[in-house]
Amino acid sequence: MKITILGSGTSHGVPPLDCMISNNERCPKGVCREAEVDPRHRRSRSSIAVEYGDYLVLVDVSPDFRNQALRERLKHIDAVLLTHSHADHIAGIPDIRSYTRERELTLYGSAETVRYVRRSFGYIFDERPCMEGGGIPKLQTKSVKTPFDLFGTPVAPLPVVHGSLEECFGYRIGNLAYIPDFKVLHDEAWELLSGIDTLIIDALRDTRPHSTHSILPESIALAKKLKPRKCYFTHLCHDIHYRRDAFMLEEWMHFAWDGLRITIG
Repeated sequence: MKITILGSGTSHGVPPLDCMISNNERCPKGVCREAEVDPRHRRSRSSIAVEYGDYLVLVDVSPDFRNQALRERLKHIDAVLLTHSHADHIAGIPDIRSYTRERELTLYGSAETVRYVRRSFGYIFDERPCMEGGGIPKLQTKSVKTPFDLFGTPVAPLPVVHGSLEECFGYRIGNLAYIPDFKVLHDEAWELLSGIDTLIIDALRDTRPHSTHSILPESIALAKKLKPRKCYFTHLCHDIHYRRDAFMLEEWMHFAWDGLRITIG
């Protein structure tokens, strides 16, 4: 299995527009200034591509999807898993149309997420479309809640708490667990995470608490309980500096960055 980090940033991206507008006066560690020389500090909105066999599964479709797909030269997509309905995880759905010229794609997600996507992109799913021409992706949706098979690999939705959403997921795909947005794991998620090889998990910022996201010390503690072989922290804002914050990590822990490739043997 091969995983590509398409985006590793929070909903603002890094650098956020706030820092550009304020000439980086709001940047606590100089991350946004360093983004000019260290490409790891240029973080687009969070998403991953997972390849196994001849299949590529996309997890979330960020507003930056078009640029991510061009950068990584994604030639095909075979399915899409959606973690939740926030804009930074679904706003790129219209660009999926380039991958549906020959066949229909299925978007998998919770019932809540599917309802929101179908309402937000009604022109795609309406039986009497308001658009004509080639601008409508060929998509169908499928609500999931329990483990299912996807191209011969087991996939398990991992229920988590993330703000006021009723249903927010991470996913276990084979021996990979990807949880980009969460504050607390539900009990069912703990059970489904047993024995994972690789964990990619939300770690929004360094030490300032957040009401809907896990911060780095909380995510480190969770990773130590799960004991994967490797752990990567993602959904990072400009409070996380790759070098200055590395002292908090153990040898098997890493910060993700856009374009990072991970292999599970």
